[in-house]
Amino acid sequence: MQTDEPISQNVDCWRVVAASVLGKSHEKVKQHCQDAHHWELLPEGVLVAAVADGAGSASLGKIGAIVASQTAVETIRLQYGVQDAEEEDDQKWQLLLTNALEAAKKAVEEEAIACKVTSRELATTLIIVVATPNLIAAVQVGDGVAVGCDRTGNIISLTTPQRGEYVNETIFLVSPNALENIQVKVWRGVVANIAMLSDGLQMLALEMSGGKPHAPFFFPMFKFVADVTSPTEAQEQLVAFLRSERISTRTDDDLTLLLATIVN
Repeated sequence: MQTDEPISQNVDCWRVVAASVLGKSHEKVKQHCQDAHHWELLPEGVLVAAVADGAGSASLGKIGAIVASQTAVETIRLQYGVQDAEEEDDQKWQLLLTNALEAAKKAVEEEAIACKVTSRELATTLIIVVATPNLIAAVQVGDGVAVGCDRTGNIISLTTPQRGEYVNETIFLVSPNALENIQVKVWRGVVANIAMLSDGLQMLALEMSGGKPHAPFFFPMFKFVADVTSPTEAQEQLVAFLRSERISTRTDDDLTLLLATIVN
């Protein structure tokens, strides 16, 4: 349903607002936004969403991010079964997510062959979330963050930024042994909100010590989605926030923020 244009839409029980914005560092060198996102709503109120961040050093990182995020969501749509979904054990959810991750990796590698470049030129991170009103399952390769929030205001860390062996080294979907170093989490409870973001927002979204979700960042975001009355205004406001001085003085990287809330 979505790649990297800002979107705000109510579909059944979910309201989703998402945008990917070019960072100042990439703007200065006239480079395209390397981030991408994609989401769809499946039957029975199941949300599937993906956020990808193409490597700045990869010449086709943008393409890698688009291919990875779209393939991941499409794979889950094709493999997901709606019957008794919330009764399935965690291993079945983990298998669904890892299958999507493997499919995304394969798609990126095949795209690299088609483009006659090495897969490293399409390097990207990838976060995938599947959510129902009573469950969130997430998987991640690389940096970025996914969090959930229950009806009592508890913020749940679904993923944490993943680094390589060395400082400032990021694990990418096409990295060696990437699939052996994934994060997978299945959380069960009454879901209220979900947020997914690329690493450009990590400095604001995570506490400096411990890396836990920073509540003063997320709660206004969740309220913003809950209060949306106009899709057009929501798009404008989210993009304006991502391009605001508050953000630009803290980071010059590309930015993606995907927000989803259960609509009563």
